[in-house]
Amino acid sequence: MPLILPDTTLLMQMLALLLVIGAFAGVLAGLLGVGGGIVLVPAFFYAFQTLGYDGAQLMQICLATSLATIIVTSVRSVLSHNRKGAVDWVILRGWAPGIAAGAVLGVVAAAGLRSVTLQAIFGVLGVVIGLYLGFGRAEWRLGPVMPGGVRRLAMAPLIGFLSVLMGIGGGSFGVPLMSLYGVPIHRAVATAAGFGVTIALPSVLGFLMLDVAPEGRPPLTLGAVNLVAFGVVVAMTLITAPLGVRLAHAMDPKPLRRVFAVFITVIALNMLRKALGW
Repeated sequence: MPLILPDTTLLMQMLALLLVIGAFAGVLAGLLGVGGGIVLVPAFFYAFQTLGYDGAQLMQICLATSLATIIVTSVRSVLSHNRKGAVDWVILRGWAPGIAAGAVLGVVAAAGLRSVTLQAIFGVLGVVIGLYLGFGRAEWRLGPVMPGGVRRLAMAPLIGFLSVLMGIGGGSFGVPLMSLYGVPIHRAVATAAGFGVTIALPSVLGFLMLDVAPEGRPPLTLGAVNLVAFGVVVAMTLITAPLGVRLAHAMDPKPLRRVFAVFITVIALNMLRKALGW
């Protein structure tokens, strides 16, 4: 599919918005340890909509581009955590095939859904994630060890499937799940980064093959992945994430986590409102 050469003024406006989005996502990732997708998808949506792109496949572009950035950030995160011995490879190897299969199914589902439907899905699941961040407790448990057998066979694809429909990596669903089964938080975060790679790689390959109408996509979009947004956001998150880490060590992250939970819930509710036409 050929790339359409962009108008210079439009491209500059797009670059300015994406620089801000990438910087913000990087700081949040370093400060709170949250994946960028939960921030990037609505940010991409509102940025592209502001620039006049509001086609029937806008959400597919936002999901695909967010997942493309997650490939880079998750690989970097896994390597970093692995050097410290924090990745639980037994959990990752056991859950990765099912998660990848669910991610592929997520791409198939997303390709056939209208943008407004994907907005509604993001809104509902975003509210659930926001409520968990705000009210979840470290002592909550569903069991003493991560499930195997039939339960893993059902749960692993669901993680991949829902993550693709939200354009997020492994953290938003993987970390709470592992925590509920007694995995220490630092190991859960490190292992969930591996979930992110497993989700993002197959799904982005699928989204690159998606046919998006030329009039409905931002400049320099290949398949459903916007190359400008991908490049700018990856660069900015790599620059600003260390700042977020330094801030995290300088202040108590718990009240900030609650503020972020409110922020995510408000963003998700607004996305849901728009999907319902209110």
